Amino acid sequence: MRMRMRSSSFVQIACLVLSVAGPFVASSRGAESDEIVPPANGRFADPATQETPDFQRHVVPLMGRVGCNGRSCHGSFQGQSGFRLSLFGYDFGLDHKGLQQRIDSKSPLKSLALLKPSHAVDHEGGQPLPPGTWEHTLFRRWIESGAPPRPAGAAGFLKLEVLPASIRMSREGEQVPLQVIAHWDDGTKEDVTCLSRFQANDPAIAAVSEEGVVMAGDPGDTHVIAFYDNGVAATPVLRPYSDLADDRYPQLVARTRIDELVQDKLRLLGEVPSEVCTDEEFLRRVSLDIAGTLPRPQEVREFVADARPDKRSRKIDELLETPAYAAKWTTFLCDITGNSDAQLNNATAERARASREWYDWIFQRVQANVPYDALMEGVILAVSRQPGETYLDYCERQAAMAGSEPASKYADEPGLTYFWGRGNFQRPEDRAIGFAYTFMGIRLQCAQCHKHPFDEWTQQDFKQFQAFFDRVRFNRLSPVAAAGRGPADVADRREMLAELGLAERLMGNDRRVLADAARDGKLVPASELAVLPPAAANPRRPANRGNPRRPQNRVARLLRDAEPIQLDAFDDPRQPIMDWLRDPETRLFSRAIVNRIWAQYFHRGIVEPTDDLSLANPGSNEPLLDDLARRFIENGYDLKWLHREIAGSDAYQRSWRPNETNRLDDQNFARAVPRRLPAEVLLDAIRTATAGSDERAGLHENLRGRMTTYPGTPQGRQPVAYGLTVFGRSIRSKNCDCDRSPDPSLLQTLYLRNDVDVFAQIDRRDGWLDEVAGTLRPRARQAQAERDRASGPRPQAPPAVRLARLQQALQTARRQGREEQAAQLQQRIRKVREEIANPPPPRPRNADEPFAGAAPRRPDLPPIRIETETARNIIDEAYLRTLGRLPDDEERAAAVEALSGTDGLAGVRDLLWALLNTKEFIVNH
Repeated sequence: MRMRMRSSSFVQIACLVLSVAGPFVASSRGAESDEIVPPANGRFADPATQETPDFQRHVVPLMGRVGCNGRSCHGSFQGQSGFRLSLFGYDFGLDHKGLQQRIDSKSPLKSLALLKPSHAVDHEGGQPLPPGTWEHTLFRRWIESGAPPRPAGAAGFLKLEVLPASIRMSREGEQVPLQVIAHWDDGTKEDVTCLSRFQANDPAIAAVSEEGVVMAGDPGDTHVIAFYDNGVAATPVLRPYSDLADDRYPQLVARTRIDELVQDKLRLLGEVPSEVCTDEEFLRRVSLDIAGTLPRPQEVREFVADARPDKRSRKIDELLETPAYAAKWTTFLCDITGNSDAQLNNATAERARASREWYDWIFQRVQANVPYDALMEGVILAVSRQPGETYLDYCERQAAMAGSEPASKYADEPGLTYFWGRGNFQRPEDRAIGFAYTFMGIRLQCAQCHKHPFDEWTQQDFKQFQAFFDRVRFNRLSPVAAAGRGPADVADRREMLAELGLAERLMGNDRRVLADAARDGKLVPASELAVLPPAAANPRRPANRGNPRRPQNRVARLLRDAEPIQLDAFDDPRQPIMDWLRDPETRLFSRAIVNRIWAQYFHRGIVEPTDDLSLANPGSNEPLLDDLARRFIENGYDLKWLHREIAGSDAYQRSWRPNETNRLDDQNFARAVPRRLPAEVLLDAIRTATAGSDERAGLHENLRGRMTTYPGTPQGRQPVAYGLTVFGRSIRSKNCDCDRSPDPSLLQTLYLRNDVDVFAQIDRRDGWLDEVAGTLRPRARQAQAERDRASGPRPQAPPAVRLARLQQALQTARRQGREEQAAQLQQRIRKVREEIANPPPPRPRNADEPFAGAAPRRPDLPPIRIETETARNIIDEAYLRTLGRLPDDEERAAAVEALSGTDGLAGVRDLLWALLNTKEFIVNH
């Protein structure tokens, strides 16, 4: 277990928030005894025993062990046959009340609660408590003893211990029994193996029986999890991949602390890491990972020729200073903070302004390398008004940020208020879930309704946690009504609307009027984020700020303090959460972001999934994660330090080529695992690979048009939406890192092979293909212009594409009130629909046309014969600009042959298209 609880009476919010992070207050109820109470399966084996079981320690865990409180039985929200238990236990009052309804106090042995599970009467759930078993005896003795509830002031659960603490297997089928010991804060310890539930995180490597016996399977490593009461404890289990483990492990140099900790784990597994990758592989990999940009061909040549031993660390530093770095990692932070146009509707008068300002706010801080804790403090403690500012003053300040020539910008504001203004982030319970996801990397959804099945959070803990957000309000296009300022604010808003000719209650078309006024820099009502005083948040209860004997709100304790947190004493109840997140002893804040950033450089996080840092989901290398999190804090939450530390390690720079010892392992970082490029990076890579030399030279610095600068989430039929959606751009709709999809699909293949957007990139004016044509024939551009004039316009896009673009333009025209243009667009839409409904007959294929599936020929490119030496140079350039390396002899020979015909330029186009469609291009390796 990763922590020690401090007190049983703790109404668990503090312990659970800290459950993955650090120690708790030491118990003061009693010194721990060395004596361990024997397990219940021995003590209740004799039916004549007179011992009375404890409701919390024995009866409720037994219900969980035999499945009575599972979701498919009495733990469901509807219960079964009129009888309901709390799902996974821990609501002792509900469970005792439910059981009492089925207990006959005068004739205990005739109690339905005993007859049903023993199948003395019909029971749909089978026979979980067969007569004569220790389980039946335990439950019977509890009923015979009067079915006592959990007594007031009972000792609290402290921690769960599993022995052995780690398991190492040597052969398949080997078995090791576990012993589970519960520690209580009165100093007692009990063997609860027979009352615990067990789970193997990877049963192919290690399975576990209901009795807690672990059996070895395939080589590898995993964890076996024990569950008892509110405790969750993980035991690492491994079986080496080879006989090179421990003393037989080869002597390797660990250049960095990361390499040292990675190799410590590999040594146990007998797993030898792959060699360090080539310079070409490293440059392409690190350029895409840090800056989301392919390296330039000349950059590759210079880097390979550079003989300095520190050239890789120099390149990392160089990339970290580019605007492209800030853009890529701003997109990453927008993912986890939830920047979504769909959720920001009406957060500002101008549609889509909020998502752009959200992006710019984060970008400015990433580019300035603001420490991560300070950056997120601006999110967590954000409020709209400055001290002493009226609502009118605030709206005037917001208006100064709009218009064609804004006097100020939202990025200079101290707080990211839009984070709290999302449509799916308005209720306190939604904020508790989203806050835990973003800043702590944990999933709290389960605890909203019942005991968390994989962590120590209970429903009561969840309710206490959401109390930190009860007083936070975000009002859209209106002031927050708070004590002492509401009436004046409402009057100011009414006056602003009257100036625009609008009524107080906005209707559909009024939003457009507001948007146009805001776009022109006029004064309009603004959305506001505020924190209410305690009495305003809950007017039925007085604030009572000064009485330390009375627990205020619903939080008992937080941090490592023994006294209850008095939330009413804080002007902003989010402040103690921020203080705790920044506390070096907790580390959950730093562990969450370190793990997520690690996953961006590798194919997975140290903890995977990266948003599930629960007790039942330990990391593959916990010492590595703890060390990085600790040093991240020691280095001032410096994000660039973290990037340097990861990218500068041999673990990151390993080759993707496996060896015999590590080919079956993909979770211990012994080799690189190829991974598909993120949607934005891949679309930018297509643009970069097809760009002319002048455009490409500045792509690290010039972010115009880059997909990594797209702020929110693609909506509807926006032209940019399709490619991003195809390749799994994060939809930012729920609190889950799974909103971004790395999975391949057939649609992605079709997009790269056939989509009009890809061909538009290849064939664009001033692109690389155009540049090659101009180089090969000095007068090619002039001749091409003459052919354009003679042949008319270029071929149109497919009808479906034109229809989508026209419909998008129609929506824009209507939104901006351009009725004449809208009418013209409607006529064009009707014509395109007629064209779709009545397509022309297929044209017969000419003998000289390319085979089906090849890139369609650009008709305006002149046929040019290319000399062999020139062809070799063009081929090298094509490989360098797409794959970041030179072709091998076989690849070069095949490409030279393809370019040797009468139409060599068409061959260049086909070569570029083919390289864009290789697996090597779309993955980072």
